Amino acid sequence: MKYSKQREAILSLLRSTDSHPSADWLYENLRKDFPNISLGTVYRNLALLTENGDIIKIQTAFNKEHFDGFTEIHHHFVCQQCEKILDVTIDGMEKAQKQAAEKLQADVKDYSLVFYGVCSKCCNKK
Repeated sequence: MKYSKQREAILSLLRSTDSHPSADWLYENLRKDFPNISLGTVYRNLALLTENGDIIKIQTAFNKEHFDGFTEIHHHFVCQQCEKILDVTIDGMEKAQKQAAEKLQADVKDYSLVFYGVCSKCCNKK
């Protein structure tokens, strides 16, 4: 993949936040340093970074895509009220991956788990 200042800036911005931003959020924040960047450029670079495994794309039940610069295996929780996305690390998932591979008689390379519910902040508002 050919080097691009804009792609590097997208990756850097994603790795500097744990908020799991949308393409629109990235676009608005990148325009400060790249006033001529287009939303299409952001989407194309996000697709390339996802394809190369440099970032993770999180598809939520709200039909929105969010992105994560932290690519180590972990899971996500999506609040169904405020739509905040939180990282979740669960011990023992390697066993689940192995069981899935055995049941499917397949070589399971990766997996993704997304929990949905109401976050503690929204629960406390009730």
